[in-house]
Amino acid sequence: MADILSQTIPYTTISLADVVFALFILVAGILVAGVLSGMFRNGLKKTKLPELVIEFLVRFLRALLYVGVLLAFVSALRVDVSSVVVGLSAVIGLILGFGMQDSLNNLAAGVWIASLRPLDKGEFVTVNGFSGTVHAVGIMATELLTPDNQFITLPNKLVWGSPIVNATRMPTRRVSVDVGVSYATDIPSAVKVAMDVIRQHALVLSEPAPAVVTTELANSSVNLQLRAWVKTSDFWAVKNDLAIAIHTAFDREDIEIPFPQLDVHMYKL
Repeated sequence: MADILSQTIPYTTISLADVVFALFILVAGILVAGVLSGMFRNGLKKTKLPELVIEFLVRFLRALLYVGVLLAFVSALRVDVSSVVVGLSAVIGLILGFGMQDSLNNLAAGVWIASLRPLDKGEFVTVNGFSGTVHAVGIMATELLTPDNQFITLPNKLVWGSPIVNATRMPTRRVSVDVGVSYATDIPSAVKVAMDVIRQHALVLSEPAPAVVTTELANSSVNLQLRAWVKTSDFWAVKNDLAIAIHTAFDREDIEIPFPQLDVHMYKL
């Protein structure tokens, strides 16, 4: 066995023993990096730092540890690490000159996102045309998870440079349900029925006060809008309930919800 391990790889001075030792360093280094990252995460969780900031710092530390493991692996192969560092510096400098600017922008944007927190882990946001729950903010990209379980990765610079609509940051939201009634309808009666529907829902808040307003005199209908304030967590449930309830109530009170209509007048010449 000793004779086998002492053999060198053709055209190099690296022995099989060096390769085995280097692989051991690589595997052990990855495991140690994972353990240190976990300990770092647990330590940060004891602070008051937001989850998003913790995730960003842990990922940044893990990336640095992996670089250290890679250098240790190369050193175990009897390669001069200083020359590797110089070579990497030259390559990085070249890349910076030709295309690394985007990566630096993403890194800087990630720091700003993690620091100022326009979005946070678990919040539902719309950014740059994409909507989803924030899964994490990494060193280079922000990760979203859509309601139908699609995973979206957005470069941090696009997130930081775009308007961010945060649907769950505020404790309350206003539910709006649109419904049209016939022009022959007694509008005050329709408004009263709609108000009763809102007030009967147990999850609707009394403050701010609910309302029913006329939003448009459309081609085929007078359009009303039911407005009710709810806790953000109840938003979609209440919106669905009110849409069903207003249809049932109008049907019960013989208030017509008209189909689109078009009057055609024909003249004989």
